[in-house]
Amino acid sequence: MWWRTPWLRQRRLLLGLALFDTLLLLGTYNSLFLQRFDRWAGVTGSIVGLVGLWVGVSYLLGRYSKPDQGQRDSQRRHLGATAVVALLVLAVVVVVLNWGLKVEDPRTFRNFILPLLAAVTLASGTAQLVVTRLLSRRQAWMLVGEAAELDVVQRELERDGGQPLLELHYGDCRALASDFETILLTVDGIAVSEAAELDDALLQKLLARRERGASVCSLVIWAEHHLQRVPPELFSSRWLLQADGFELQPNRWGWRLKRLGDLIVASLLLVVTAPILVIAAIAIRFEDGGGILYRQKRTGLYGEAIEVWKLRTMCQEAEARGARWASRNDPRVTLVGNTLRRLRIDELPQLIAVLKGEMSLIGPRPERPEIEDTLEQQIQHYRVRHWVRPGLSGWAQVCYPYGASIEDSRMKLSYDLYYLRNAGLMLDILILIKTIRLLARARGAQPVSCQLPSRADFKTMHRAP
Repeated sequence: MWWRTPWLRQRRLLLGLALFDTLLLLGTYNSLFLQRFDRWAGVTGSIVGLVGLWVGVSYLLGRYSKPDQGQRDSQRRHLGATAVVALLVLAVVVVVLNWGLKVEDPRTFRNFILPLLAAVTLASGTAQLVVTRLLSRRQAWMLVGEAAELDVVQRELERDGGQPLLELHYGDCRALASDFETILLTVDGIAVSEAAELDDALLQKLLARRERGASVCSLVIWAEHHLQRVPPELFSSRWLLQADGFELQPNRWGWRLKRLGDLIVASLLLVVTAPILVIAAIAIRFEDGGGILYRQKRTGLYGEAIEVWKLRTMCQEAEARGARWASRNDPRVTLVGNTLRRLRIDELPQLIAVLKGEMSLIGPRPERPEIEDTLEQQIQHYRVRHWVRPGLSGWAQVCYPYGASIEDSRMKLSYDLYYLRNAGLMLDILILIKTIRLLARARGAQPVSCQLPSRADFKTMHRAP
């Protein structure tokens, strides 16, 4: 079920904090209102606006995001963010309503807003501290599999800068069977590779421990929970035929619901952003007198070719020598184009492709066929990403920076595979919210090449004997 998906299980405490803030504001607001005016306010437009402002600013400042790897620094940062949220809410209420709009309301400032925000900040900050400490608890895991698979996991963790909150032990089935009871006393869970050859005795031991509540799962599931992606080397083609998930298939209820949402939201976005598109078109034409739109061939659902339109952000002869990867501070990008890219305005014409059914709002980003020919040869299971419609935004886009290499494409595929396995309405909403935060911060539009640290720098993990 959707509430058991890895992305939601990883964020239960954070979602609980957002719900706690909502109920805290509602309760404190009504308590103060009762004290001041001898009656309950209930749920009014004012309290809804206040809750929306508090929760929205908290999300943008990262209060509902997982803590950083440094526990103490993360606690201070989140507590500081709580105080900043209170100050920003206070500024909006006082400056906009009292000074700007000259609203005469007995609930504002000294007798109402100040005690309200003081109480909410204290309680929410305390809850934030508790949640951060719970999320910063160290876990020990035993990863069981073939040497090549465990090496893939180790490299993935290296790429993330290590996982200080994880104490990992590596070994094969023989190492697990020879010291099973001791290992169980020292770890919180065991993750076993799909390719691991378990004899009947070891399998019975693992099943018995799982029935008693111990954490025993596959290596793919472990990667989903702790990496939030699925490295393509960890599963086989046979596993793809048998695995759960992959619910976004034609004629299913989820597929139809997603398509209906695409039509409604894309239509609204086109209407709302029409003035922005007009201004952008004028700026592009004024800068160099060239064309406004840029047409590209991309790969769509089931590998079929589609044609997408984007606002032109590069000089007119940018690909006179053929298609090539974008680069950081690419000299082909125009001055206007740089701004359009940072705010993702250049992607808005692709809403037409969404209305035509060639794309979706959320899904793997479509790649150019001439580049995909190389990617399919060098990246295992690359074509699996074509099982759903490509999207304007996706799990890879909100979790990984702009990619411009084969290794970046492999990383994005691991996020796309995670999305295909866990796709649903709730995950699409999460991606949409994360996309809005990226746009608000004008981030993710510059390519960042993926470079791995050396093994000498990776000192937090060891292989079990």
